[in-house]
Amino acid sequence: MIPKVVVKESELHGKGLFAGEVINKGQLIGKVKGRKTRKDGPHVLWLDNDDDCAVGIHVTCSLKYINHSKQANVCYLADRRVLALKDIGIDEELTHDYGDDWN
Repeated sequence: MIPKVVVKESELHGKGLFAGEVINKGQLIGKVKGRKTRKDGPHVLWLDNDDDCAVGIHVTCSLKYINHSKQANVCYLADRRVLALKDIGIDEELTHDYGDDWN
């Protein structure tokens, strides 16, 4: 079962995605929906495919509101799934480490 998540104002950056219920480590949070793109921009997620080539996805679902943090609690997988890296409490913001090139 996919856990409830809520979009609301974030102290990190604009809007963020927050746990609406407890999310357990390893739990599937959702699957990214969107369209492939070659242009970078807001809400574009870059994932490595099987050939180690980056594929851009312009995210169109609520998962686009996952903000950056070096202490990330979720991760994106190449098949577009988003998994919890640790237990996440109610109202805790979901974060992903965008990498060293992120400002």
